[in-house]
Amino acid sequence: MLYNTFFLKLRKPSILLVLACILFYYSFAYNLVRTDYIKLITLYVALFILFYKLVSINKNNFKFLAWTAFIFRAIFILAIPNLSQDFYRFIWDGQMLSIGFNPYLTTPDYQMSLGMLSGFPNQIELYNGMGTLNASHFTNYPPINQLCFFIANLFPGKSILSSAVGLRLLIIAADFGTLYFGKKLLEKLKLPVQNIFWYILNPFIIIELTGNLHFEGVMIFFLVWSLYLLHIGKWKQAAVVFACSISVKLIPLLFLPLLFKYFRKPMVLSSETEKSSEDTGASTALSMTRLITFYSIVGFTTLLLFLPFYSSEFINNYAQTVGLWFQNFEFNASIYYIAREIGYWFRGYNEIAIIGKTLPVLVLLFVLFLAFFKKNTSTKQLIQSMLFAFAFYLFLSTTIHPWYVATLLILSVFTTYKFPLVWSFAIILSYLAYIQIDKADKSENLYIIALEYLIVFSVFLYELIKRKSIEN
Repeated sequence: MLYNTFFLKLRKPSILLVLACILFYYSFAYNLVRTDYIKLITLYVALFILFYKLVSINKNNFKFLAWTAFIFRAIFILAIPNLSQDFYRFIWDGQMLSIGFNPYLTTPDYQMSLGMLSGFPNQIELYNGMGTLNASHFTNYPPINQLCFFIANLFPGKSILSSAVGLRLLIIAADFGTLYFGKKLLEKLKLPVQNIFWYILNPFIIIELTGNLHFEGVMIFFLVWSLYLLHIGKWKQAAVVFACSISVKLIPLLFLPLLFKYFRKPMVLSSETEKSSEDTGASTALSMTRLITFYSIVGFTTLLLFLPFYSSEFINNYAQTVGLWFQNFEFNASIYYIAREIGYWFRGYNEIAIIGKTLPVLVLLFVLFLAFFKKNTSTKQLIQSMLFAFAFYLFLSTTIHPWYVATLLILSVFTTYKFPLVWSFAIILSYLAYIQIDKADKSENLYIIALEYLIVFSVFLYELIKRKSIEN
C-alpha cells in the first residue's frame, strides 16, 4: 500500500503530462479546422513541449512511454483527418481493387466521366473529398500500399469512417512494429533505447501518420526491420523486407547505392589475425557476391509485388505520375525556391521543367559520393549516410509535404543528429504557407517558409560544425 502511494506520487507529474496531452490530442482530432491557424499552432507547440518533457523525465521507463504512445494514438481512432485529404484517394484505390479494377489504369476523373460503378460505396463523396489534383492524376502508390487500402475497406461497415479506421489500425500496428525493431536495433548498436520515443511519441508522427493517415509509417516499419535483419547478418531476409519497404513508398530506392561498401567489407574467414592475400581475395569476391545477391533479391521481390498490376499502360501511367512530382508540383521547398527565383531573374518565367530535371541528378551524384567515398562499413555509418542522403534529397526537392520528414526523423534516432527532431517541430509552419495579407494572393507565403528553413538549416549547420570541431 505504501509502495503504491509512493509510486503514484513519484509518477504524478508524468500522469498530469499525459492527461494534458490527451485533452490536446482530442481537441486536435475532433475540434480543429485546418484554417484555424492560431489553434493549430497553439495545440502543436503545447503538445511538442509536453512530449519533450514526458520523454525526458521518463527515459528509463520504457513500458510507461510505450503505453502512453498507444493511448495517444487510440484517441484518433474515430477521427476523420482534418489536415489532409489524401485518405479519400487511399479509400478510392482500395474500393477499385475490391471490385476487381486495376487502380493504376484510370484516373478518378476519367472513371467518373464513364458513370458510377456498382459495388463502389461512397463514390461521389470520395471523389469530391480527394480534390481536383488527386482526381486528375493516376495513382502513384506502390503495391503493398494498395494492399493496405484494400484491407482497410474490408473492415465492417461501408462508410468512409469505417475505411479510415481500417487505415488507421494498419498504421498504428506498423508504428508498434517500428517500436519493437527500433528498440532491438538500438540495443544491438549500444545506443539508448529511449531514443526510439523521439519518433514514436513525437506529436508530428502521431498527427501526420495516425491522425492524417499517411503511410510513411508502414514504409518506415519495413525499413527499420530490414536494417535490424541486416545488422544481425540475416541479409537475405533483409533484402525481402527492404523490397517490401520500397513497395510501400519508393523512397528506400535512394538508399540502395549506400549498401555498396557495407557488403564489400571483408568477411571474417578464420580466427587468425593474419590472413593471406588469397583469403583476402576470396573474402572480397564473396562480399561482392553477397552484394549482387542482395540487389537481385530486392529487385526480384519488388518486381514480383508489382507483377499483379503489370501492363504497358501501368508502366506509362506510373512513370508519368512519379515524374510530375519533380517537374510540375512545388510546395514548401527550400533550395529549389532559390533556384526558381534565379531563373525568374534571368529568364523571366518559372524554370521548374529544367530545374526539376537537374535537382534529381544532383541528388543521385551526392548519393553516389556517399556510396563510394564514405566508409559505410558499419550499421551506424550506413544509417548516418542514409540520413544525409535523404536530407539532401529533401533540401533539393520541389515538393516537401510535412509527412516526408518522418523518414528523416526515424533515421536520426540511430545517430546523434537532432536537426530532424527540430524539423519535426518547425514543419508545422508549412501549414501556414498560404496565409497572405492580401486574400486575393493564393501563392505561398515565402516569409513563413523562410522562417521554417532558417530554423532547420541553422541547427543542421551548427551540428555539422560542432561534429567537425570534435573530430579535429
